Amino acid sequence: MVGTFDFIIVGKGMMGAAAARHLAKSGAKIALIGPDEPEDWANHGGVFSSHYDNGRITRTIDPDPVWALLAQRSIERYADIETGSGVDFYSEAGCLIAAPLPGGEESTLDNVIAARNRLGVVAPFIDEQGLAEQFPWFRFPAGYGGVFEPRNAGHIDPRALVKAQVILAEKAGVTIIRSEVSAVARVGSSVNVQTVDGSTIRGGRAVIAAGGFSISGQLLARPLDLAVKARTVLFAEVAEADLPRFAGMPSLIGSALQQDESYYLLPPIRYPDGKHYIKIGGDPSDINIGSEPEVRAWFRGQANRSAADHMSGLLARAMPSFTPASLRWSPCVTTFTRHGYPYIGFADTDRIAVLTGGNGAAAKSSDEIGRLGASLLLNGVLDAPEYDTDFAVCFR
Repeated sequence: MVGTFDFIIVGKGMMGAAAARHLAKSGAKIALIGPDEPEDWANHGGVFSSHYDNGRITRTIDPDPVWALLAQRSIERYADIETGSGVDFYSEAGCLIAAPLPGGEESTLDNVIAARNRLGVVAPFIDEQGLAEQFPWFRFPAGYGGVFEPRNAGHIDPRALVKAQVILAEKAGVTIIRSEVSAVARVGSSVNVQTVDGSTIRGGRAVIAAGGFSISGQLLARPLDLAVKARTVLFAEVAEADLPRFAGMPSLIGSALQQDESYYLLPPIRYPDGKHYIKIGGDPSDINIGSEPEVRAWFRGQANRSAADHMSGLLARAMPSFTPASLRWSPCVTTFTRHGYPYIGFADTDRIAVLTGGNGAAAKSSDEIGRLGASLLLNGVLDAPEYDTDFAVCFR
């Protein structure tokens, strides 16, 4: 027995680490369990995490009021997290949303403008000519406009964000157990958590914040209604001599009437190999992963070459003046819940809870999602009337 805690958080990713930081403010005895990132993905037999990345778009404007509030509250705390941890993870590069001009069949900009006005965000509409003049890195089809959010928008480094959250949690007294969980079970009024190295951790309550691995029957006896999708992301290397001309480039979300022509991309970001890459997403494939072993296998594999080729074409059309020094692609997973919001609730009366389901939108909002998960564990109920959803956990 490693120890007994008031609360155990299974999953040291963006949501779990945030939950640990917020829960630590209560003075409770807390364990945060999860392995560090493996150095060799291909030969790693354990679990993975989608935060093993250096670039995710962040922005306040969202047509969905729930996601907009989750983002706003998280972004407001970025500076405090950076200052308290000494880890920088946020780049205020701004975010441009480009799409067919308002009033047509494609309604993205209509919805974005309505959301901007409702939220009171300063984000000017930019017409077709303005796009070409203000954002010379990009080329858009005829008839496109955009909305540019210059403040409280840009991109975050998920690896660094998790590092910052863990540092602050540990400073506040949270015990960090860098191991993989093999089983979670309720035993009377307690929860026993076992790790792959044979240790047992006991807690009063536990929360499963394991992303795509939350579908494991070893973590939750009742299977979640959680779709885990295999995704491929493309990284286009920017040559060192080419970097200066990308100064000032924002994050970009490009929307099209045909879904497989929509994409997102980020400005050059330095990755662990020391090189700078423009990351682009827009995998049009719809690959469901049905089991936890399949999630592991997907991360160990070579991702989807045809999806990478498709995104390479999108990048060439969006940035025709850019010639990548090299291209590489990596596997990722995205989790989708039944109602489109994170699952934040109990799976087993009031002892084992669930905190998962990013729906492709949660990285920027993970601190607030973690706070809600911490509130659930601490109080036994989730009291968040400001959100137009109860974040209910759905099962198959």
